[in-house]
Amino acid sequence: MNAATPIDADEPWMRGLHADTGYLLYRLGLRSGQLFNTFLQASGLRLRHYAVLRFLATAEGALQRELSARLGYDPSAIVGLVDDLEKLGFAERRPAPDDRRSRIVALTEDGRAFLRGTDAAGLRVTNELLAPLDQAERETLHALLLRIAEDGLS
Repeated sequence: MNAATPIDADEPWMRGLHADTGYLLYRLGLRSGQLFNTFLQASGLRLRHYAVLRFLATAEGALQRELSARLGYDPSAIVGLVDDLEKLGFAERRPAPDDRRSRIVALTEDGRAFLRGTDAAGLRVTNELLAPLDQAERETLHALLLRIAEDGLS
């Protein structure tokens, strides 16, 4: 079955899967990633790059190992993601002030400009994904997902 094939929720196998909240979250995550990757496609970036940029936008820089721990990515993946972002001029590595052997990854002005340019597109993706929900339901879903995510980070 491809993404364009309609799903018949009355099929017995679908009723079983739709009763499984974990599976639904998995499917929602896949759909969300597909939508974000589609909107990022023209830039050559993927959702993982976007996550690194968004994290760096909230910090004055971060060690690569901190990016790996905070975002839950393998350390070797972080190296490649930061390499890609450096090539585009969206991030740069700088010497850490307290340890010259370590490098801090920081967002550049071009990276900030890229993120500003993605705000409206990101909102469109979220609106498409959450179209079946009204505003109050969206806020409730967000609060519940945030609570689950925060519990998983502690």
